Amino acid sequence: MMRMEEFDVIIIGAGPAGLRAAIKLAEQKANVLCIDKKQEIGVPKRCGEGLGIGWFEKLGLKPDRRWAIQPIYGAALYSPSGKMVEVKFNEASGYILERRVFEKELAKEAARKGAKIRCKCHAAGFKRSSGKVIVDCIQDGEPVQYAAPLIIAADGTESLAARKMGLDTAIKLDDIDSGYQYEMAGIEFNHPEYIHLFFGNDVARRGYVWVFPKGKNEANVGVGVSGTAGATAKSYLDKFISSHDGLRNGSIIEVNAGSIPVGGFLEDMAADNLLVIGDAAHQVNPIHGGGIGIAMEAADVASGVAAKALKANNFSHSFLQQYNSQWYERRGNKLKGILKRRHMLESLSDKDFETIANSFTGSDVLKIAEGDLLQSAKIVAKKLVRHPKLAKIMLKYLK
Repeated sequence: MMRMEEFDVIIIGAGPAGLRAAIKLAEQKANVLCIDKKQEIGVPKRCGEGLGIGWFEKLGLKPDRRWAIQPIYGAALYSPSGKMVEVKFNEASGYILERRVFEKELAKEAARKGAKIRCKCHAAGFKRSSGKVIVDCIQDGEPVQYAAPLIIAADGTESLAARKMGLDTAIKLDDIDSGYQYEMAGIEFNHPEYIHLFFGNDVARRGYVWVFPKGKNEANVGVGVSGTAGATAKSYLDKFISSHDGLRNGSIIEVNAGSIPVGGFLEDMAADNLLVIGDAAHQVNPIHGGGIGIAMEAADVASGVAAKALKANNFSHSFLQQYNSQWYERRGNKLKGILKRRHMLESLSDKDFETIANSFTGSDVLKIAEGDLLQSAKIVAKKLVRHPKLAKIMLKYLK
């Protein structure tokens, strides 16, 4: 007979969300299994690897030089013509991570606290039976079965687990970006203490090119563009690199690609025996596409609900859906506000971006990106008093 192991919770996906949930549940003495179809934790990476300092504080993380490899002290934002708007901080505002090291450290912490981790384990089938879910897996080429009353799906944008368990996670093409990135060495750029973001419809339609430093002459150089951009993300990135002296002669030492949910938030992220977190629940900042901190915060919320479900022995949809209200109160409603800003940016022409670059300071940009709608509207109305047409467009999305 096929070998069967039983657990309290099975987590599908060993990225930041899944591993954080494994840590939190193991701390509650739950019997947890976290599986991932990849043969190595942390690869391939599918992001620029940036994490703001606020997330370190919210999540109780301490920067470790093994994986928090590059402190960032601000951002350089470039208009289509190349005009730079500088956002500068006196202290580190975040770090560029080495995700393969970061995620392996999360996995080690989860294991030390009692969670079981299984790599090269593909969850192929899910069947509810007698209050539990039987997960059919192929592990190292061999069929195995695991069972638990609760599944946490943390298996990315294309979440197979959520869909197979009956939750509709479909996302509109307009709410997903295509990302392509090179890790490059032997390049030259100014201000290695900044992240660099380049805007413009020719640079990246409904998106931007980023240069995230990983040292003086190394960086993640990537692009995110709309799924309806009409050209591939790779073509935008290659064109950008070829036009920049400091990048065109660099060496590509790693290639990454993937889809990025930038909207389409799930109103219901629960079903009988199921919670969904991270990219699988489209929990990503709609403007810059960052999701590491958001995913780990969602894992904290979901693991709290999971612990309550274990104590109450209640894994029904009606019980688990408290995760929805808790998530939206803690983070989701703010993300909806940021989604309005994304729609605003999409409505701007290259000429509008130039006007903004000439009218706004770095501080203004930061307040609009992260501040409340009323504060943002006041800044727009004040700074664009001589550009009423542009002000009207922006204010439309800041009501």
